[in-house]
Amino acid sequence: MNIRHLTSADHAPIIRVLDDWWSGRHMSDMLPKLFFTHFSDTSLIAEIEGEIAGFLVGFFSPAYDDEAYIHFVGVNPTQRKHSVGRLMYERFFEMMRAHHRRTVRCVTSPMNTTSLAFHARMAFVPEPGTLTNIAGVPYAADYDGPGEHRVLLSKRV
Repeated sequence: MNIRHLTSADHAPIIRVLDDWWSGRHMSDMLPKLFFTHFSDTSLIAEIEGEIAGFLVGFFSPAYDDEAYIHFVGVNPTQRKHSVGRLMYERFFEMMRAHHRRTVRCVTSPMNTTSLAFHARMAFVPEPGTLTNIAGVPYAADYDGPGEHRVLLSKRV
């Protein structure tokens, strides 16, 4: 597996497969090309034999000089359970440490049990929330707008 920085040229190939990776859910609005252009130094793509295995869009917080944020991660369904996500996260953590960033944050849906389990395995901790989901995970109600609840996750690296 080759993990490298994203480039603007990676936008179109990722957008072409993105909705399929999410079983037809429309996700491409969450990934405008500006992320691939302006955050290429901190965003990653994993490739196996020339095929996209996964990607991670992340950046260093301009507001908090000790923090970084992971905005979006996708793993090709054929490559899940092969450590693609873990390896990209670990590479992102290496970049954070090199730039003296010690806290990484991200959000996920309180209903996305796959994401919640992955982040728990990666030692992310849910931050206190206003409500709690069925599994007992706290989440922030209406975080991204009405009905758009999110679990706020953080990790020290």
